Amino acid sequence: MLFVGKRRVQVADDLAPVTTIDTDAECNPAEVELTSAGVDRIWQQVEKLYRTAVHPGITLVVRRQGKIVIKRAVGCVRGNEPGHPGPQHPLHPDAPQCLFSASKAVTALLVFKLIDDGKLSLDDRVSQYIPEFAQGGKGHITVLDLLTHRAGVPFIPPEHKDPEILRDFDRAVQLICAAESQDGGRRIQSYHALTGGFIIGELIRRIGDIELQDALHDWLAEPLGCQYLTYGAAPEIRDQVPINAATGQALLWPLNKYMERIVAVPFEEAVEESNGELFMSSIVPAGNIYASADDLCRVYEMLLNGGQWEGRRVLSEQSVQAAIRPVSGAKLDRTILLPMRFSPAFMLGQDPFGLYGPFCGDAFGHLGFLNLLGWADPRRGISACFLNTGKSMALPGLLRLFGVLGAINKECKPVVA
Repeated sequence: MLFVGKRRVQVADDLAPVTTIDTDAECNPAEVELTSAGVDRIWQQVEKLYRTAVHPGITLVVRRQGKIVIKRAVGCVRGNEPGHPGPQHPLHPDAPQCLFSASKAVTALLVFKLIDDGKLSLDDRVSQYIPEFAQGGKGHITVLDLLTHRAGVPFIPPEHKDPEILRDFDRAVQLICAAESQDGGRRIQSYHALTGGFIIGELIRRIGDIELQDALHDWLAEPLGCQYLTYGAAPEIRDQVPINAATGQALLWPLNKYMERIVAVPFEEAVEESNGELFMSSIVPAGNIYASADDLCRVYEMLLNGGQWEGRRVLSEQSVQAAIRPVSGAKLDRTILLPMRFSPAFMLGQDPFGLYGPFCGDAFGHLGFLNLLGWADPRRGISACFLNTGKSMALPGLLRLFGVLGAINKECKPVVA
């Protein structure tokens, strides 16, 4: 048996007290070739997911043809974690939440800003800018290899697996640069959960002569009018950040080892650390951007618009196309142990079924900590962000998440050019 125990949140029959809808933001669905009934069907799937009792809070924002059709939250910012007696504080759709690995796509876009500025190219060797990265047989690794999880350093060396490493950015870079290539320099695709982000972040710092927090603000957050979109969460907003909770059945072997392989530490420890001061005070380029669902949705809407946001050029159209262009067909990823399609910035959808639901072969985005998603689908003219605070591999929750994605793709018919 793979699962033992139960860790469930409280779910009342009436969800109205813990449901928040930003009615001022949502447009008339008819304006974007949707129906009110179709929007209701999507939200009903979200409610069904919430009723599995594995998510203390869920937020969904969906844009269609540039307009917000859904901006809603159900659940609590705190007071509804498993075993918590309350009181419950309803979650607002604009609450800042950790994007976990969905941060990777946003950080990658900062590299494309440097490309737009003529300061590097995808074919450049990483060691041209970080000479010490050439150690351990990594001298031939390019920026493209790094962005597409083929740099040969998918894990922090085992002897240095300590949450404290997150506090010391420079030490993390030093350790990764000194590490031996784990694939013998063969550029084998193996998902880099944290390591690649530190080296990407160091590239941005050295080439752009700018600190990462400033680059994220100046190049993306400010042009897009984001409320948050920061590495870490400042002390003054932490009471607005929902609590993450390990829910559902506790993992046993082999799933516990599988998850530890991906997130670098034991599953429950990773969830617990995500609520702590250390994690919120650190800069983890591949794992701790904090944003509202609308903030992340703005990023993907800008990409749908070829790099423009409300008439302002954020990235060149050429960089957007390069960022979403597949580097290969689906390959078995040596870390995730599943076939994955990557572009230089994103996890890509697939037909007939992929990460973003059925018939999502044109979609691009990124997954975060099992079940958090930000993505865009040019086929349907949508950008979307699904955030949640339950960290679980419980089968009912995963099936209901597929139901949400299926409903979005079914109701948002392909756009006729």
